[in-house]
Amino acid sequence: MIGLNRYIRLSIIVAAPVVLAGCGEGLGDLQQYVQQIRSQPPGRIEPIPEFQPYQNFEYTSHDLRDPFKLVDFRRPEENPEEIELASSSLRPDIDRVKEPLEDFPLDTLRLKGSVTKDGIKWGLIFAPDNTVHRVLEGNYMGQNHGRIISVRDEIIELTEIVPDGLGNYIERSSAVALIE
Repeated sequence: MIGLNRYIRLSIIVAAPVVLAGCGEGLGDLQQYVQQIRSQPPGRIEPIPEFQPYQNFEYTSHDLRDPFKLVDFRRPEENPEEIELASSSLRPDIDRVKEPLEDFPLDTLRLKGSVTKDGIKWGLIFAPDNTVHRVLEGNYMGQNHGRIISVRDEIIELTEIVPDGLGNYIERSSAVALIE
């Protein structure tokens, strides 16, 4: 064991100068490049630009409308009672349990056909999650509270309840047609 340690030490002592001698050669091109850079005149550094002092702005328009309050853009000549009646008459039922096809936008649902069983016509809807759902009149589908009003062989008609942009809701007719 003692002989092995001496052998390792001796080999390190012999190999170190050989390795270090290889590091000193081939630096001529690097030294030439450094001399070339040092011989060039120093570059000019642009001075730091002067910044304008900050000028504080005080908002003094207290008589204008509050920008954080909801604005009613309806015409002022309309009767407020009529506006309230229109806004309260049509609303989606947010308390009802959602059906599976209400998770998908209406334009991603495809009508694949229809089936009649016991006198009831069922529509076959292909959803983006690669499943086929059976629907009939009264079911809901689409993300705008669309209620099916008619199931036929080539089309399913429904009525959606969509916001009108003024805080009210309107009904809109939509359909999903058979695509072959």
